[in-house]
Amino acid sequence: MIYIIDHQDSFTWNVVHQFSQFDEVYCSNYFEINQRLLDKSKVIIFSPGPGSPKDYPYTCKIYNNYKGKKKIIGICLGYQHILYCEKAKIVQQNRIFHGHQSSVTVTSNKSLFKKNSKFKVGRYHSLKLKEPFIKKNFEITMRCSKTNIAMGFENRKDNVYGFQFHPESFLTTNGKILIKKILSA
Repeated sequence: MIYIIDHQDSFTWNVVHQFSQFDEVYCSNYFEINQRLLDKSKVIIFSPGPGSPKDYPYTCKIYNNYKGKKKIIGICLGYQHILYCEKAKIVQQNRIFHGHQSSVTVTSNKSLFKKNSKFKVGRYHSLKLKEPFIKKNFEITMRCSKTNIAMGFENRKDNVYGFQFHPESFLTTNGKILIKKILSA
């Protein structure tokens, strides 16, 4: 079962729909976590949402409790949240991307995805990872082809993954393939 934590975002049900193509999904509001089902799940998804990671302190407790024990995937705010829990700085971007399609390039040959492959993704964010970010077992694996902003990371040792973009968005041309590959890793 996949447990999705909804950070009060209008995209969450699109995330639910996309992931339910691969397994049973349970989704709960950030303020109404079902601990029994969270314990039972194989995968935890941190959804997109408004605000910044510091607005959702309980998500860090969940992350720290399950890191290395369950597969964890962060999308947009969820991506930022995982990095925030790992002591990264999340900062305001110069340009806000809401409903914007960008080209992303896979930059790592250690990635689940083929190095130098490019694809279009849907972006909906005003915050970004401040670099450099150096953390054991974490590797930035995708970057915006135009701005070089970090757009994906992988920590295959602890089974933690993140996308700054929205794989469930219609603006992401191969989102279903990205999700399938992460879930089967």
